[in-house]
Parts: sequence; C-alpha cells; structure tokens
Amino acid sequence: MSPAQPSRRRTLKAALGLGLACACATPAFGQSLGQLFGLRFNQNPFALGVASGFPEPNGIALWTRLIGIKDDVDVPVRCEIALDEAFSKGLQRLDAVALASQGHSVHLWPQRLAPQTPYFYRFLAGDAQSAVGRTRTAPALDASPAKLRLGLTSCQHFEAGTFKAWREIAQLDLDCVAFVGDYIYESNYAKALRIRDHNAASVPRTLDGYRTRYELYKSDADLQAAHAAHPWVLMWDDHEVENDYAALASARLIDAPTFAAQRASAYQAYWEHQPMPKALKHWPGQDAAAQMALNQRIRWGQLATLWTLDTRQHRHVHACQQPPGGEGKGGGKLVTASSCPELFDPSRSLLGMAQERWLSDGMQASKSTWRLLAQPTQISTTTPNFAAVGGEAKAWTDAWDGYPAARERLLRTIQHGQLNNVVTLGGDVHRHVAADLRLKPNDSASPIIASEFVTTSITSRGLNDALMAAVQANSPDMRHARSDERGYGLITVTPSTTRCDFVGTPHPVRDSSVFRIQASFEVELGTPGVKPAA
Repeated sequence: MSPAQPSRRRTLKAALGLGLACACATPAFGQSLGQLFGLRFNQNPFALGVASGFPEPNGIALWTRLIGIKDDVDVPVRCEIALDEAFSKGLQRLDAVALASQGHSVHLWPQRLAPQTPYFYRFLAGDAQSAVGRTRTAPALDASPAKLRLGLTSCQHFEAGTFKAWREIAQLDLDCVAFVGDYIYESNYAKALRIRDHNAASVPRTLDGYRTRYELYKSDADLQAAHAAHPWVLMWDDHEVENDYAALASARLIDAPTFAAQRASAYQAYWEHQPMPKALKHWPGQDAAAQMALNQRIRWGQLATLWTLDTRQHRHVHACQQPPGGEGKGGGKLVTASSCPELFDPSRSLLGMAQERWLSDGMQASKSTWRLLAQPTQISTTTPNFAAVGGEAKAWTDAWDGYPAARERLLRTIQHGQLNNVVTLGGDVHRHVAADLRLKPNDSASPIIASEFVTTSITSRGLNDALMAAVQANSPDMRHARSDERGYGLITVTPSTTRCDFVGTPHPVRDSSVFRIQASFEVELGTPGVKPAA
C-alpha cells in the first residue's frame, strides 16, 4: 500500500477519530473524502498558513500542514489552484491525504500550469479552508524575460526580534524569495536579550521538539504573509538541526548514532514544514539515513539559472576537530595555518565531492545569461591571505575559510570555464556584504573570478562595530560590509546587470522599525566584481 493511499479502515478512523459521523459509500466524482464524511473542526487546522516554492515553467510546489489533529488520524485534504482569487478561471483540484506519520503535512505539485503566470491556491478539509496564497510559475525555458527579482533572506531567530521584514517583503513585487538558511533556531537567546520568547527552556532534539519549534515560527503572521505572497526557494544551514554540525558529526561531540537520529528528526520536521521541490515527493525516512537532495537547479528562462547548494549535509568535519569524548565543544573555531595543517588538505570539501561535480558540470553546460549560486554562508574570506602574513592568519573553520581547497576548486572551475557571469548569494554571517571573489583571496594581483552578495539576518544579532571594523580592515575583497542592521537583500537580474539593494534597519527589529536601502551594488555582465550601483 502506498504511503499516500491510506486504507479504507484508516480513512474511516479519520472521520470517527474527529468525533464525526461517516457514510460508507463510494465518493461521487469530484467529491472529496472530506466532503463525504462532512468533517467538522473545533479549531482552524490551517493555522500555520500556506506556502509555495521551487517554481517551474509548468508547475510549482504547494504546502500546508494541519494542526490540532490526533496523532493516529489521517485527514483527506483538497487543494484548489486557479488563475483568479475567486477560483473561477482555470481551476485545478488536487486531492491528498495529510498523514499523521508526516505531521499532517501536505505537499502537492500541480502541473499543466502556464509559464510565467500568477496563480492563486488554497486548501480545504471538511468545513475548514486555508488562507489564499498567491504564487507564480517560472518562464518557459526558451523565454527571454526582462528581469528576475529575488528577495535574498537568512537567519530568523524568533527571540531576537519581530519578523517585520517579512511584512515588507510580502508587499514587494518579487518573482521569488531565496531563503539560504537558519529558518528556525534550536538555541535560545539569553533572557536579557530577548524581544519575545521561544517559550521553551529545552533545545529540540526529537521530532516532537522540532515540530513544536516550527509551529511557533510558522504561527507568525508576518512570516505567513511572505509565504502566501511569493514562491520560495529554500536551503538549510545548521540551526535547523544544531549549531555548527557537519554531516553526521555533532558539534556537541556526542556519539554518531545518537546524533544521526537527532538529525533525521530535524530533517523530517524541515520537510514537513516547507514546500519541497518535485524531486523530493516523499520523505526518505529514517532507514535512508535522512539524506535529502535539497540542492536544486531552478531556471528562469534564458536569463538565469539558480543553483541551491547544501553546505551542511555532505561536508567534511571541521579541520582540527576534537575527537569524540574530548573536552569542550566541537564545531567551528579559529585556527592558524601553522597549528592546523589539515585546513589545506585538498581532499576536504564543504559541498561534498558529488555535489561539487554536479555544480561544475551544471555551470559549464548552462547557456544562461547569468549563473547564480545560492548557498548558506559567505564565500569571500574574512581573514588575510595566509601566505601574505607569514602563515599566522586565523581562519574560522565552520565557513569557507575552513575549506580553502574547496573554495579554490570552485573558483578554478569558474575561471577555466571562462564563466564571467557568476554571482554567489549567501547569508549566515548576519551582515550585508558585497565582495569580489579572487583565486587568491585579498591579493590585488590575483584576478577577480566572480562576485558575491551576502544578506544580513532577518533578526539575528550581528558582530559589534569594533569586530566588524577589524574584519573589514583585514578583508579588502569586501567592498561593502555592515553588521549593525537587520533586513534582506533585493536582487534584480537583467540581461546586462545583477544588482543588490541592501535593505536594513537597526538591531533589534521591532514592529515600529523602519527599513531603508543601506547601499546598492551591481555586477556588469562579462565583468566579474562588484561596484556601487548608480
């Protein structure tokens, strides 16, 4: 029996488990099981909102999750998608079952849609109806769109501030939101620094714990509005599982089997709460070691191809990591070249060798005007070149600085392919950054290979002014860097330029905060490197 097809007995149990009467006839054509059973809910089961994502020319991912349902009950759900908000034009209906084993989440992938077209969608179950979402498909693969507008976002610690940035993003004219990591935070802020609370002293380690954390974040009205307004393309980073984890290695130095179980729970909760690409129609389950091919390729006609890159699931463990059972904490740390020669091991990878090959092959085969790489962190270095300072510069091992050979392989792929249209998009570091990417970082004699835009956080605190000044003083490749403001990046791609407007407001974000454009930079087609925009 397929996981998406519950038995007749279980379907009847769904109706009875909700305290409802049921008829045992075969549903009429066009009638959902929910309508047949006349399901009635005591509270809104769609209180976490709706979402869409990973647009294709003829399809899109749609999501919702029902809450307040008994743990052993599966619920029939219908999705409607149409060209107008009244659902009277071009209506499609898709039926699904919200499985208890998957947190009553619903993932659907309507096809037969028109390219580059806005659509409206909603979910229904019994007498309940979700909010209406608006989404849009990608252009046809052979189309030549005039522009692509992305909202670049990252790092939304619930306790660090309100989600007012999402309120603004919901009102923007965007083709897509690109979220590049730390959708939830498993950790809690110091009480004195909180704007609001997780309402949980414990850090989630189990499926129930992660589900509860997502329910809190998804209950935020501003975040729901941004999901309902635009399709999203998502990539995770570390806080969706545990700060600074690497593949199946915990930064807490716990044993691998225990952490693998925790990671599987975190991955399942992530899957249950996001619109997943069509390639991930089914949660792989614990038996598959919770592997998810979240790295994807999204094409926007002939104008741009966007690759989403996973820097957590396949990476090598941090260089000079303490062994299991060691004293203290694992994860990222500051090391010098002389104290940690492992940094330069050419076999070490941040993406994993399979993902490196997938990206290299894809970039070289692409005929797009622009190649965009969306990944969770900052690629440009935040420390001086090792050789230029006698080998004693410090590198943060959790970032690309901790994997210099992997970074060089990526840039050499771009250089050897003569790909003069690569722009990387990142987050994680809680600062707005516009940077040049050189084969030898911060060496003015080394050619600029590509360009980088990094967004600050939605809410999470950044470096203080003194530390940020020290980082920038040691990093001439960073043409712009500010860590004092929260916000997002507005990316506009045209046939001739890729531009980033850095939007920000002082930390912490409150409902009264006002966002403004902090700075604007652009890249000209065929000329790698960032420059102030006119």
